[in-house]
Amino acid sequence: MKKTHLVAVVAVTAGAATALTGCSGPSDGAGGDGDTIVVDMWAGSEDDTAALNAQLDVVREQNPDLDVELRTAPWGDFFTKLTTNMASGNMACVTGMNSGMLAGYTDGFVELTDADLETAGLAKDDFAEGATEILTHKGVMYGLPFDVSTMLTYFNADQLESAGVPSPSIGWTFDDFESIAQGATTGGKDGFGIGMGDFQWQALPIAMAGTQPVSADGVLQLTDPGFVEAAEWYAGLVTDLGVAAPVASASDTGWGENQFTSENAAMAVDGTWNAVGYLENEAGFNAGLAPLPVGDNGDLSLILGSGYGIAKTCENKEAALKVLGSLLSADAQDYIASSGRSYPARAESQPLYFDSIGDEYREQVREVFEAAFANVEGQHVSDNWSKVGTFVQPELVSIYNGQGSMSDVLDSAQQQFGE
Repeated sequence: MKKTHLVAVVAVTAGAATALTGCSGPSDGAGGDGDTIVVDMWAGSEDDTAALNAQLDVVREQNPDLDVELRTAPWGDFFTKLTTNMASGNMACVTGMNSGMLAGYTDGFVELTDADLETAGLAKDDFAEGATEILTHKGVMYGLPFDVSTMLTYFNADQLESAGVPSPSIGWTFDDFESIAQGATTGGKDGFGIGMGDFQWQALPIAMAGTQPVSADGVLQLTDPGFVEAAEWYAGLVTDLGVAAPVASASDTGWGENQFTSENAAMAVDGTWNAVGYLENEAGFNAGLAPLPVGDNGDLSLILGSGYGIAKTCENKEAALKVLGSLLSADAQDYIASSGRSYPARAESQPLYFDSIGDEYREQVREVFEAAFANVEGQHVSDNWSKVGTFVQPELVSIYNGQGSMSDVLDSAQQQFGE
């Protein structure tokens, strides 16, 4: 998933080798005597770090007896350091986590119980439908999200109008998708920008098949017949229908999205986190958005996001839970929403996100978001899920160029990384 507009992707470069550590100092109390509850989150800019600090201000205001410290590292470094700190028993008491990465780090987090949520001042029904599944693995909740996202279809309305084809809309089907993509493939332009990122290429096959490539109990099922058929159809958008251009190299991880923003492709699939960026694109074309097309088995889409969990090694779990509760409180979530930085996980805060969007786009975004999140399911991941992505992604280049088979690649990945 592209890490751009979400608060989940925020912060500044951390130069210190100790950027990701646990509770520092004595742990006799929740504050004072040098005891500190450390919050670790990935980050990428000073502006984003300021946003995180604004949320920490809410924590400190709600918990004046606690000493709370924010530590950050860039996304690329965060999980490398987290792996080291988890192995050494030195995780931060409150540690950031992403839905797609959770499976590799469950050993480092406590299993959150109803009693823990009560201590944090939270309840499951505080969150939007499906949101509590984001940091749940094999039925166990290891954290709670601060934002939610799902995948959408973005389109160049000018290009579609010029080609004489209708724009995607709520309730459109895969037959509609093919018709629009074929009609828009004209004048040296393609109808669709094929995806390379895990979420970007898997979204349409999941929606079409109505199933995920991993079962709810974490078992890899890349060779599920329905998913394989849908994945082959997706690759065929390049090799069979000819509505998408093949990818130049494996390093072009944002190929489809870049084809769209450069006006070489009329449609692309990407996350809700980029909605405003696409609508206000620098090229100046009129962009629109729609949910993923509806398949014969429904309109399944994944609910994604990031949040926080509590480290098993935290010596002051009660204080850490209070910090977690404040980070996900209405005040902190209202800040995230009203700033437009991301779509909050807390249901009551979500309307403020739409209020942050300009009048020109507000109702379109609201309607599409409401439709897209109406039938979402938490992402299922296997214990080796990150390795699956690392294996499959570079193989997509040869698949899209007609030199490899999607079914063969999925079968190979299943044999290597399945149980």
